[in-house]
Amino acid sequence: MSPPPRTPVSTVAKATTSRRYRLAAGVAAVLVAVGLLAVLGPPGLPGRGGGRTGGGPGSGPGGATVVRVVDGDTMVVDLGGVEERVRLIGIDTPESVAPGRPVECYGAEASHRLADLLPAGTPVRLERDVEPRDAYDRLLAYAYRADDDLFLNLAQVADGYAEAREYPPNTAQRLRFDAAERTARSAGAGLWAACGGADVPVAPPPGGR
Repeated sequence: MSPPPRTPVSTVAKATTSRRYRLAAGVAAVLVAVGLLAVLGPPGLPGRGGGRTGGGPGSGPGGATVVRVVDGDTMVVDLGGVEERVRLIGIDTPESVAPGRPVECYGAEASHRLADLLPAGTPVRLERDVEPRDAYDRLLAYAYRADDDLFLNLAQVADGYAEAREYPPNTAQRLRFDAAERTARSAGAGLWAACGGADVPVAPPPGGR
């Protein structure tokens, strides 16, 4: 009987190398996820103000300090000695600084409102949902002011500076945001009275002509 054909050594080597690359890629992905989980902590459970209570920056996962506000739903924070751009989950404020996009009604007011709530140096607590980052590499978070546990995402919607906007799969607080928007609309708060609705362009894109 003839011996079974042997698999060429080069083929075996290639398959082994391919498996090693896949394993290394998988390990790297797990390490990144574990690192973000260690910094931001697991998805939060509702508590006072919509999130876990207690603790400030430095006392547990998610503690950060505001560096500056970018617009009504984005800020830069110092998180463990690293500056990170943070996008507030589940809401959308009118555009005011996005390149290539028209400035929208109430965009400046929404930015000023968040800046008033979060002056530079304000300690905050960040909680994640399912996805840690968006396509622009911004951290996705529910943000709470550390000194009084003010839920900033919710405050922007409730006071008429933002609309509720669902970004699956990050939807843990969707029902609260939707309810806050309905109340703000009914009361004619903020942009709902001033603009007649969300996403109303009022000027060319920043830097445009």
